Amino acid sequence: MAELWDPWNISEGGFPRARTSYEKLRFLLNYAVLAPSSHNSQPWLFRILDDAVELYADRTRALPVVDPEDRELIMSCGAALLHLRIALRHIGFEGVVEILPEPKKPDLLARVSFGRQMEASPEEHLLFQSIVKRRTNRMPFEARHVQETLLSELQTAVSKEGAWLHVIKEEDDRNKIADLVADADRIQMADNRFRRELASWIHPNRTASHDGMPAYAYVYAFGLSGLSSAFAPLVVRTFDIGKGRAAKDRQLASGSPVLAVLGTNGDTSKDWLSAGQALARLLLRARAENVWSSFLNQPIEVAELRLRVHDMLGRPGFPQLILRMGYGPDVKPTPRRTPGEVLMRQALR
Repeated sequence: MAELWDPWNISEGGFPRARTSYEKLRFLLNYAVLAPSSHNSQPWLFRILDDAVELYADRTRALPVVDPEDRELIMSCGAALLHLRIALRHIGFEGVVEILPEPKKPDLLARVSFGRQMEASPEEHLLFQSIVKRRTNRMPFEARHVQETLLSELQTAVSKEGAWLHVIKEEDDRNKIADLVADADRIQMADNRFRRELASWIHPNRTASHDGMPAYAYVYAFGLSGLSSAFAPLVVRTFDIGKGRAAKDRQLASGSPVLAVLGTNGDTSKDWLSAGQALARLLLRARAENVWSSFLNQPIEVAELRLRVHDMLGRPGFPQLILRMGYGPDVKPTPRRTPGEVLMRQALR
């Protein structure tokens, strides 16, 4: 079976229903790799067994400055896991998941098998159709209200994966979160190590790379409009543009129709996997209603500011992500590695 050059062009009509389990699972990985990940690092590897697929953390793609504990890395893998689960359900299988099945292999995050044949629910079909429509949209959103009924459904979707969603409704609290985002921007961009790490994942628009962030995805966020994409990594790496980014991100945070924090009751690898799956379910459900999302995780990435987010929420648990949601223009997807690029022949030792 020929390899797709771009998983975003996947069509379910190509599913090899009459072929081997290996070919079926390899095909479904096209949906798994469309999950979001920090810096679009795509820190996942897969190993296909006879009738199951194993998900591994690819720590060679870790971000030691912004994510020293691999918290976001594991959440990214959790998002890929949810995509795979939804794809399995859509084609008519239960999708049996073992989380952290072998304690002596910490990189082995999950094992997923077909399970029994089972018809998917209308909601599961809806989520599946949203996989190829999902993008991280960093552009300003319209001032259009997002219905409370949808927000309630998103909270329910998150709770299904063992996480919680706290929607920031009070204007004072929204401003506090926006201020924390701006503070975190200034702290991070003043750090040479952070800028070098970030710049290493920003690529010119015309690049053969199947990972990282093309400059077109970040020109607004960094105030680089009009600058040749070839110079974007150099500017980010060389100059402290924290003040400008802080101002833009504060405006994005305070001006977005929905500002929310996704969290978990614990703060372990298992909780991070749950958070990633909850995030993916939320993003897909939102896209089904044409609602876009993007992340303002900077205060979560700065330890002392994460504590302030926790205190501001006034609830038990651990904040894992800050999201903004709303309606806006369509945006181009970021590149993805193909299943052939993320498949491993031998289990990691």
